[in-house]
Amino acid sequence: METIVQPGTVNQAEIESFVTGLANVGQTPLLVAPNGASVELPIELHAVLLRVAEELRAGNGVTVMPVSAVLTTAQAAEMLNVSRPHVVKLLDQGHLPHHMAGTHRRVKLGDLVAYRDERDQARATALAEMHEIADGAGMDL
Repeated sequence: METIVQPGTVNQAEIESFVTGLANVGQTPLLVAPNGASVELPIELHAVLLRVAEELRAGNGVTVMPVSAVLTTAQAAEMLNVSRPHVVKLLDQGHLPHHMAGTHRRVKLGDLVAYRDERDQARATALAEMHEIADGAGMDL
């Protein structure tokens, strides 16, 4: 099951109010239904709702899907912001786990997110090293 919220489908003032409210909530956030019933909101769900609201406030669309979701190579490429042939190369070289559905490659969302996070961390580390080298050489970046 996948839920997509496009930018502009929620009133910007309502989003701003929601983000402010979520950011300022105390230790035990409550979720109140339209009928007035309330339930404690686990802190993990609070963090997810805050992140979704912040992305919507920034004008980004948001997709909510289970980590077990399976993606096509085109969807994986879109998430990584690379070409589909590059994703196929990553799969074929064993850098990203996948399975075959007939003749089509499929990637688990959890595996893709783990790969993306590792890639981003490696990039951040390399950039920090470049800055250290530049600083040592007296260069301004």
